[in-house]
Amino acid sequence: MLFENILVPFDLSNQSTRAFKVALDIAKKYNSKITLLTCLEGDAWHHKYYDARADFELIKKQRKVTKTHLEKLELLAEKNNVSIKSQILTSKSVVNDIVNFAKSRKYDFIVIGSHGRTGFDKLLLGSVANGVSQKAKCPILIVK
Repeated sequence: MLFENILVPFDLSNQSTRAFKVALDIAKKYNSKITLLTCLEGDAWHHKYYDARADFELIKKQRKVTKTHLEKLELLAEKNNVSIKSQILTSKSVVNDIVNFAKSRKYDFIVIGSHGRTGFDKLLLGSVANGVSQKAKCPILIVK
């Protein structure tokens, strides 16, 4: 089997939903399994100078919203007879956590959405898809 296990990093954006749908089509064709991975970050701007309880509450709210979205995608996969599971991680480095997750669980393929930022926005904000594509050892499909 070409792509037995597909990892789809999911951040609730339209691009990551589109990436999921592409992964779903691939999974149907190759009888693959999909894992949706969401990495939740606290407030990255405060670091050491804030009360950690605020960060905990932010992550708690993000987790609740994320679970609702993941459940909808899981239902869609099940309707298409594709095996699916989801994982939510609390993350300090999204790129590294995605790459390490994929490597440690031996994923064959990563399908990730790109926000398509250019110019100064890309320089300032970076790109998770770009970082994953540079660091991951397995094939990657970036969906715009």
